[in-house]
Amino acid sequence: MKLVIASDLHGSASAVRALATRVEAETPDRIVLLGDLLYHGPRNDLPDGYAPKEVVPILNEWADRIVAVRGNCDAEVDQMVLAFPCMADYALMEIDDHELLLSHGHVPRFAPDEPPALAPGSALLTGHTHVKSLDRRNGVLFVNPGSTSIPKDGSASYAVYDHGAFALKSLDGVTLREAGW
Repeated sequence: MKLVIASDLHGSASAVRALATRVEAETPDRIVLLGDLLYHGPRNDLPDGYAPKEVVPILNEWADRIVAVRGNCDAEVDQMVLAFPCMADYALMEIDDHELLLSHGHVPRFAPDEPPALAPGSALLTGHTHVKSLDRRNGVLFVNPGSTSIPKDGSASYAVYDHGAFALKSLDGVTLREAGW
């Protein structure tokens, strides 16, 4: 199974179009969105290309492949325009005999600094910080794809899971870091 994992799109049509190019190139089975899809939030400046109404149809084209969770900037009104569920605080996926817990990362007990109990060989996928990371603690992989639109670490990014390995990639597709189980 192959996943493209993205977070913190924040309504940037230019970033989502770049992500769409990566989705087309990566040909994933599923697309995982870790929250903050349409709104930029009161603590962020407007991202380049801010146009949530243009983001909606792009995301809706992938509706049958998306697994999404709610970010701190997502609201019920977003669910009214998006054709896939996006209001759960977390989701669980079982991929290649590994459990993946998906969360935006802002809810207590579902964040990297306060993680739930996870078995070794599991992964916690979060966004929220806009800083990409890929590390292992006590046999659990912690994956943050960074932000496609408002990166706070210098470069827009996403992640890919492909048959047992995660890769952090720049939004132009260059692999930055990899880790497997």
